[in-house]
Amino acid sequence: MKLTIKARSLRRNQTPFERLLWQKLRNKQILSFKFRRQFPIAPFIVDFCCLELRLIIELDGSQHFEQASYDEERSLYLAQPGFKLIRFWNNEIIENTEAVLEKIYLVILAITGKEI
Repeated sequence: MKLTIKARSLRRNQTPFERLLWQKLRNKQILSFKFRRQFPIAPFIVDFCCLELRLIIELDGSQHFEQASYDEERSLYLAQPGFKLIRFWNNEIIENTEAVLEKIYLVILAITGKEI
């Protein structure tokens, strides 16, 4: 239950980068797939997740420079049950939103086996 409470708090206190990407992912805007934000996958909370695709999207700020090994362990853990994880730097979201969305779109096409 504690993880759910923390996830709710994170949803209420989104970063500007999370808010911007959420506006592009919500309401099945990308190929009609549903994404959730600040979604608990014990023992972690991921930034965005599409359960149907088993796709996780993480946004990284400057603090991730110092915690690269932790991020790698976390990614490996989340890959165990079959999740694919993609990461973007916060500045990519602001500076090149369309490229980020294109990458997400291409990853979804690769997962589903569909063509453009």
